[in-house]
Amino acid sequence: MNTVDTDQFDEIRPYNDSEVAAVIGRLLTTPELITALMKYRFPRLSRWLPFLLRPLVIRVLSKQLAGIDTVAKIQDVIASYIQSMVDRTTGQLSFSGIERLNPGVAYLFISNHRDIAMDPAFVNWGLYHNGMDTARIAIGDNLLKKPYVSDLMRLNKSFIVNRSATGVRGKMKALSQLSAYIDHSIAGGNSVWLAQREGRAKDGNDRTEPAILKMLFMSFKKRGLSFPEAVKALHIVPVSISYEYDPCDALKASELHALASQGGYEKSQFEDIESIVQGIVGYKGDIHVAFGKPIGGEFETADDLARAIDKMVISNYHLHSSNLLAAEGEGAQVSAAQRDRYQRRVAGIDTESLPWFEAQYANPVLNKQRLASLSKVKGAHD
Repeated sequence: MNTVDTDQFDEIRPYNDSEVAAVIGRLLTTPELITALMKYRFPRLSRWLPFLLRPLVIRVLSKQLAGIDTVAKIQDVIASYIQSMVDRTTGQLSFSGIERLNPGVAYLFISNHRDIAMDPAFVNWGLYHNGMDTARIAIGDNLLKKPYVSDLMRLNKSFIVNRSATGVRGKMKALSQLSAYIDHSIAGGNSVWLAQREGRAKDGNDRTEPAILKMLFMSFKKRGLSFPEAVKALHIVPVSISYEYDPCDALKASELHALASQGGYEKSQFEDIESIVQGIVGYKGDIHVAFGKPIGGEFETADDLARAIDKMVISNYHLHSSNLLAAEGEGAQVSAAQRDRYQRRVAGIDTESLPWFEAQYANPVLNKQRLASLSKVKGAHD
């Protein structure tokens, strides 16, 4: 039986119902948050008439959040914001594979990672609109340098991954706590979203880090369970999220170019938060979220499991016009409007960063081709 002292999770867990009202009250008196909302919703007015706009924003927010005292009600509020964002920044948003999920089962959704905030948001959007409970979201503490950002994330069912732990003992303690919390969540009937790797796949190559899967096993190992038993208990579902256009594609290309040409890249203090904002407000085009089949079978090692997840993520990845144009150029079978949109996007990229820009869109195509080739070879030998 999985018995655990839940107090050990207080510093990393999402907020619970009894904490919601107090946290909302704190947020409404946070000037930095109000300023950020003003700039997002009213960019011009916030610049010229901030003293008039601020009390109006606070009044509207207070009215909208009045009576919100549970996590479920917070999810309803967030859903309205996501709908507004979808209407403004996306083309067609589609889902597949949700019909294979059992609403009575808690899953560990392991997805490819392209956008800090929107990846789990779109997964939860699909679950929410299909009558399923939304998942708890793993988020690195490097993104929570501002207290109000931490409050917002933890209100939205996010739990903290302690990446800033130092020393061997400190890192092991953090990993053990994280593993125990995910185990505790799934066993308690709460689904979890987890990226397949620590950072975003800036080059478009979606690969699962076996180290993350080893972390998941730590809690089960302490309870005397085997790796195959842990895999079965976690109900792992690989998820493939594909964006026609990544709002941060130019920034990612610039970073990759700097790493290749200079051997390093140093982020500004709040660059990750700026990426979150850009991912939310930037144009994304068409988006598809594919829920894979729950992982079955026997896996003896993290490497074996990582390969199985990768295979499903790549095979279920939906290719957009941007992917085809980056990989196939003039030979891509796309509409004139799609070609024009891609060319206008490319026109804004500096020459040095262009190969990295194109690679992040082309690599999903190349990975599918490699997977198909490997399957043919395997089939020929069977």
